Amino acid sequence: MEDDLISKKELLELTGISYGQLYRWKRKNLIPEEWFIKKSTFTGQETFFPKERILDRVEKIKNMKGDVSLDDLADMLSPNLMETVLESEKLVEKNIVSKTTLDFYTQKRGEVAKFAFEKMLYLYILDKMFESGKINFDEGEIILKLLEEEYPKFKGKGGELLFLRKLGISSCCLVSNICDIYFEDSMKIIERMNLSDLIEELKIKIA
Repeated sequence: MEDDLISKKELLELTGISYGQLYRWKRKNLIPEEWFIKKSTFTGQETFFPKERILDRVEKIKNMKGDVSLDDLADMLSPNLMETVLESEKLVEKNIVSKTTLDFYTQKRGEVAKFAFEKMLYLYILDKMFESGKINFDEGEIILKLLEEEYPKFKGKGGELLFLRKLGISSCCLVSNICDIYFEDSMKIIERMNLSDLIEELKIKIA
């Protein structure tokens, strides 16, 4: 997992941001506290970050901060948005999900007038996977059932959704902590989705 981390010095050099900007964004809760990982090195204690996630977050902040204030951007990424409830037609209007995905959900679970954030997340995940062409509707039902039964245990925390296929048989699982997972050769990982990233994308769409 060492290769998945980037030092603070490397981050500042690679992105061109300053020490002050980094910690100002931290104070504004634009960068989660848990991403600041303290590790002992031969030069003393240094700060590291999950590489892909911090680079993606810095790029996102740099791209958006010209259009909105840091406070507004912080609101967009705030946990408060997880209390949002939207009417079903708004999901399509805001381009959160396609009508096809909404119709799929309605067929499987019946008419729903309003969606809480958690159910919006389920639909958002399904929509991305349907759009990619990597799953069919039967497999979508498997993923939806897993999310409904197991995701509430995560209590809004990150993790990963893995969609797997072995000899034509599909399966999926939720992993609570991002880690390296190894399967025997006949098991193929068809899709691996970072839940924290999807949650942030969804917050931006509904803000």
